[in-house]
Amino acid sequence: MSAISESSALAPFRVRSFRFQWPADLATSWAFEMENLILAWYVLVESRSVVMFTVFASLQYIGTLFAPMFGVMGDRLGHRNMLCGMRGLYTVLATTLMTLIATGTLTPVLVMIIAAMMGLVRPSDIGVRYALIGATMPGRYLVGATSIQRTTQDSARVAGALSGAGLVAALGMGWTYAVVATLYLTSFTLVFKAGSELASSRTATESARAADASSAWRDLKEGAAYIWNTPVLLATMVLAFLVNATAFPQFVALLPVVAKEVHHGGQPLLGAFVASGAFGSLVGSIVMSKIGVAFRPGRMMLVCCSLWFAALFVFAQMSNPVLGMFVLFLGGVCQSAGLVPMYAILMRDTQPQFRGRVMGTRVMAIYGNLPGLLIAGPLIAHFGYQATASLYCVFGVSATLLIGAIWRGDLWRVSAPSNRR
Repeated sequence: MSAISESSALAPFRVRSFRFQWPADLATSWAFEMENLILAWYVLVESRSVVMFTVFASLQYIGTLFAPMFGVMGDRLGHRNMLCGMRGLYTVLATTLMTLIATGTLTPVLVMIIAAMMGLVRPSDIGVRYALIGATMPGRYLVGATSIQRTTQDSARVAGALSGAGLVAALGMGWTYAVVATLYLTSFTLVFKAGSELASSRTATESARAADASSAWRDLKEGAAYIWNTPVLLATMVLAFLVNATAFPQFVALLPVVAKEVHHGGQPLLGAFVASGAFGSLVGSIVMSKIGVAFRPGRMMLVCCSLWFAALFVFAQMSNPVLGMFVLFLGGVCQSAGLVPMYAILMRDTQPQFRGRVMGTRVMAIYGNLPGLLIAGPLIAHFGYQATASLYCVFGVSATLLIGAIWRGDLWRVSAPSNRR
């Protein structure tokens, strides 16, 4: 790997752990997206209820409440060890679903139960994987590593949407779930080889602290107090919760409703919608990996999140699905350009001993999806998708501007730590 220069967009791959972690995260993300599309469509078609569909989508985020505790355990046991355990569970649950499909016993209720079990763990995956990057990656590579890491999620939404729909049509749900389970098993094997930062980066003091009988709840309270008393982290967390409550439901979870109820299409149209937004996100991540260091993260986060809401507002007004795909592509670019600096700020401006807890709390912001989806279901049923989406976008932009105003000195001022290049 010595041929890769320090300034190259691929420089993070100079770190051995990242060379194993990146493909492991890629396999997991691909499996996530295939599952999301397959099961979401199954529940929507079999139940014929938008409300039940939004409940199913919400179940996938219930574990966000426990994400900070996953961060605590990651700080104590090692983030690689946590990822191994989590991805082993994914493999077991996917294999269970595969068996239920093969025996013809799958029902929407069983899907709900398994989705709830998966939802207890899966939301924490992103936080733990970023914490592992933060613990193993030199500071000069963090923005590039964050951008490259985003490609695992963005490319997965493209490939997962297209391959998920295509494999179900060609092979059926049973064989498709065999592919999903294989991806999870591959991820488990790779992340096990990534190597733990536990032995190499923790000091003797930290190791002693992890070994004593101190309460995990005390650690959790310390992490919460640290975020509350660090304005740049608090502001970033509030913005993260906002986009998860208002933007992500439209950009991801509600697309089956748009494809089926608004445009009267099937799984191919859903796959095209998901892939369009994901391809835009992938392009945004690649661009950020090359030129992201030239921008001021705090400002870019605020501006690009606002543009993301604007793109979603336009998409909600579209009657032509092809034009809608183009707008979703632009929204995806804005999404990556807003979220990459968000993760970079959290990892760079957090003291090492708090990194797992901070990233776990960042994952907890995903909990915003739960009220966002549960509120959207009845609103869509009563007022329609267009009015509901428009309301969410107007509120989102207004709240983003308010966050920028309240924490102007921490996010917008050029000399603020969040804006250093």
